[in-house]
Amino acid sequence: MKSVVLTRYLPIDDPGSLLDADLPVPIPGPRDLRVRVEAVSVNPVDAKVRAPKPQVEPQPRVLGYDAAGTVDAIGAEVTGFGPGDAVYYAGDVTRPGSNAEFQLVDERLVAKKPASLDFAQAAALPLTAITAWELLFQRMPYAFEGGGAGRTLLVIAGAGGVGSIAIQLAKLAGFRVVATASRTESIDWCRRMGADAVVDHRQPLAPQLQALGLAQVEAALNLADTDRYWQELGELLAPQGHVGLIVEPAGALRIGDPYKAKCIGIHWEFMFARPRFRTADMDEQGRILARVAELVDAGRLHGTQTRNLSPINAASLREAHRQLESGTTIGKLTLSGW
Repeated sequence: MKSVVLTRYLPIDDPGSLLDADLPVPIPGPRDLRVRVEAVSVNPVDAKVRAPKPQVEPQPRVLGYDAAGTVDAIGAEVTGFGPGDAVYYAGDVTRPGSNAEFQLVDERLVAKKPASLDFAQAAALPLTAITAWELLFQRMPYAFEGGGAGRTLLVIAGAGGVGSIAIQLAKLAGFRVVATASRTESIDWCRRMGADAVVDHRQPLAPQLQALGLAQVEAALNLADTDRYWQELGELLAPQGHVGLIVEPAGALRIGDPYKAKCIGIHWEFMFARPRFRTADMDEQGRILARVAELVDAGRLHGTQTRNLSPINAASLREAHRQLESGTTIGKLTLSGW
């Protein structure tokens, strides 16, 4: 099967960073679906895993942690899907990824793709939707139905992949949403996603929030730079507020005052935790994706794809990684077709 692999961890401008390869078609395990991959998307985790480091992989490694495609075969214990089903999923960072014509994925991590989206549009959603949903409604103490009523949520990096979904989900939950962005196109995107207001993350946040009549916010998602905004968010968050984080800090963080003084809840989200540790509730990710598909097909949640490249090969994926590493991408970048 056609695949895109890495054997060495190199800068993305090196032609050897991602390579075209022909690999054997995998055989499903008991709970596995074998999916014929029709489209994928790229995420910061792809670039982070691929980033330069000294080791060499003894076997070609396939990356890719978002996909949509058609079930080709199923394992002996699969009960929820059958060949021909159109599905979408983010998968498991500990297994071979989606940058291949066929991928094995545990059925518990999968849902039927939104019927109203094509494969490329659907592939843009799984990782970011699971991340935003788990963070807002499972790590942080807010219910999807009305949990944000009377509260303000600050979303740092609102135009990114997770931010684009988080804004929408937060609005559905009743939050007043203030997003951060700095460029005209990213500001416009945040407003399209439903943000009530947008402030410039390159400038101090407190004066801009005060201009909106906000002395403090009840909740914040820092989706960009944990270290940079740590002290500022501690000062902006209301007593007994909550902060959600997804980016590993570069250095040690002081978790005492103002966080301790205000009893601020600190919540980490890593959507691969459930599949990585084979938690008893890993099927929750399939349920989240099924709910997201319902919201999309009902017109309540909108896709976040902004560009599609074709075909899925090493050259296209290197270009996608380059764009992702530029830090200027808006929404999600997908690739489709072999």
